[in-house]
Amino acid sequence: MTPYDYRDPDVRRRRFRPIPVRMLVPNVITLLAICAGLTSIRLSIEGRMSLAVYAIVFAAALDGIDGRVARLIKGQSKFGAELDSLADFVNFGVAPGLMLYFWQLHELGNAGWIAAMVFAISGGLRLARFNATMDDPNKPAFAANFFTGVPAPAGAITVLLPIYVAFLDLGRAPAAVTAAYTLLIAFLMVSRLPVFSGKTKRMRVPPELVLPAFVAVIFFIALVIAYPWHVLSIGTVLYLLGLPLGYKSYRDQARAMEAIAPAGSEVSSPPSAPTMASLSEPPHDDDRPGRLH
Repeated sequence: MTPYDYRDPDVRRRRFRPIPVRMLVPNVITLLAICAGLTSIRLSIEGRMSLAVYAIVFAAALDGIDGRVARLIKGQSKFGAELDSLADFVNFGVAPGLMLYFWQLHELGNAGWIAAMVFAISGGLRLARFNATMDDPNKPAFAANFFTGVPAPAGAITVLLPIYVAFLDLGRAPAAVTAAYTLLIAFLMVSRLPVFSGKTKRMRVPPELVLPAFVAVIFFIALVIAYPWHVLSIGTVLYLLGLPLGYKSYRDQARAMEAIAPAGSEVSSPPSAPTMASLSEPPHDDDRPGRLH
């Protein structure tokens, strides 16, 4: 009998079970996002920066829907969770850093490469911290509505602001300024700054506003298609200006909880960095897609 004789009942028991199609759909969306991120790198090497930016925005849009689709069709899996983290690192860490390097940072030589590399590494560290501290039992309930640091997709969109401005014919900033801005966004990604996420907010549209909501969405999409650089530039600036508001909201809710908390209890005030114990523990189940069994 060979080691692969399938007549052996033990071997038959170890065979994988069929995987439902609904478990594959979210992972296909994530793979499409990876393809978009890798394509953006190729386009930036070829000097087609506008198409490269479109590819990153498309990857960010896919990243925003893959998890929601998985929850909608009950297709979560641990495999999908790991694949999603890999996609985020490639699409929103490596790809934007390389795009900026090929676009302008290469003018600084090694210094420009270091700035691009620091941004990519910061994206990976940001994702690793998110996975390690996802189910921290010491976090207050309201903290679930906040990210710790700028999330990777938002960091990728905001770090490309110098490219948006250049396409608006407002002039290209010096390479040193672009490098400093890249390092600033990298710092915001790995910082402990509370950033409003809105994940726990359930938005419902009144029946009388359904049609106006459709019109507003179509109008916004038309604006993005007709004036992409204006929309991306204004959206990036507004997002950066809104970061202090998220911090203030977190602090206000923390103070309010401290005021009503019983004596001797603790309320965490800005999100803490992961400890060695939390990094050594295996991650618990979350609302992201998980592994296929």
